[in-house]
Amino acid sequence: MQEIVLASGNAGKLRELQETLGRADVVFIPQSQFNVSEVAETGLCFVENALIKARHACEVTGKASVADDSGIEVDALNGEPGIYSARYAGDDSPEGDRTNNAKLLLALKDVPEQDRTARFQCVIVYMRHARDPMPLVCQGTWEGRVLYEETGSNGFGYDSLFYVPTHNCASAELEPEVKNQLSHRGQAIRQLLKCWNSRH
Repeated sequence: MQEIVLASGNAGKLRELQETLGRADVVFIPQSQFNVSEVAETGLCFVENALIKARHACEVTGKASVADDSGIEVDALNGEPGIYSARYAGDDSPEGDRTNNAKLLLALKDVPEQDRTARFQCVIVYMRHARDPMPLVCQGTWEGRVLYEETGSNGFGYDSLFYVPTHNCASAELEPEVKNQLSHRGQAIRQLLKCWNSRH
């Protein structure tokens, strides 16, 4: 049984990763169980930040790690909030979801529906050790648009504002298993599983 550290403190992300990454020969352990501190996300793109988090978890624990970095890109805002999605309103905490959503709605208050296109991006990185010269890097994209108000109670982050055209509802109105099939994170995780299976 291989132990892999999940390099995240976000409970929603941990739940989605564990639900979708289930493998009989692997157990995923949150980095908090190893007292791994959060690391400064100083990268300028999702890939850099995911690598920073994975490498930090490897260095502290001596184990392999999986890290993700994700966010929402809004076309009318030139791709913002992007890598700053979790701290868009300056509060990187679960309670920050509400203030982040409020800031996004304010930024888009005069933008018509057809111009509110957006997408969730996710990069997942798997590192065997801190000096892994060839980490696995997998990516997923989920297209949609930003609603005018929050709706739904499932999910986290911007899910309550993200309209899913294929299902005519907000991401936060989807059942978790449906969301995991569609979402940027679900896509990236399935890519990671394929890469793992071909490597092992």
